[in-house]
Amino acid sequence: MLQRNQLQRLAFKGLCAAAGLLLLPFSIPAAPYFEDGFLGLTQKELHDKMGMPQAVRDRKSALRVFTYYAITDWDKYFRKLVSPENGEDVYTFKRDGIEVRYSFSYAVDPNDQSENRTLYVRLVDIEFSPAVPISQVPALVPEFKPPTDAASPAFRSNIWVLLFKGPASPQARFIVKEATKDSLDWTLAYQLFSLQGLPDPLTIKSSVDRMEISTQSVDLVKRRQKHTHEAMMNPYSPEFSQQQTTPRPSQAAKKVPVPKYAD
Repeated sequence: MLQRNQLQRLAFKGLCAAAGLLLLPFSIPAAPYFEDGFLGLTQKELHDKMGMPQAVRDRKSALRVFTYYAITDWDKYFRKLVSPENGEDVYTFKRDGIEVRYSFSYAVDPNDQSENRTLYVRLVDIEFSPAVPISQVPALVPEFKPPTDAASPAFRSNIWVLLFKGPASPQARFIVKEATKDSLDWTLAYQLFSLQGLPDPLTIKSSVDRMEISTQSVDLVKRRQKHTHEAMMNPYSPEFSQQQTTPRPSQAAKKVPVPKYAD
């Protein structure tokens, strides 16, 4: 499969040729797949939008163990030792007294064998230090505009909350690694994590340490992941907050049954 930009260029050249126009060198920018504004951007477009990163990190194992490099050191030396797509661009901000760190992971076109392959944003990892309540996350992450409909697809486990928003994007399959990605719809997903675990019942005051912006499939969750993903009401809906303020009916303690004996 050709890269999206290549396909766009070929289509544009065909139109120009049909019109008898002179073809001049040009560049068509990639566009984000969803309203977050990040997923699907090329690395260059991300840098144009965010500026150059303060650091680059690469994962050392399946666990969250990273090595951080100064951007100058990465460009001059380390990116030659580690595949460029394994490097995550890191940006750190201070917002409302909280350190908010963005890390961008990339995907490449597997059919692109050029020396400097184009990198596309496939996942945004955002960490909070210290941990913050769920209710505060939208204020700390401007790109995070959670759904407010109570029926919006939402799931949870003991350590994370997963939210879906908006329509699916066929173009988003490009950054998905799932083997059966072509048969599924892929939607913007927000996943909020808590290292200490989430309480039950969950409240909007429950703390989270980080969140991920990615694309996931609602159908995949319902069909194959139902044992690990428990459906829940959208925590950012008015109904969820109202549910929390409504006192639960008290349950009388059950008495130990006393056996009756014949007189």
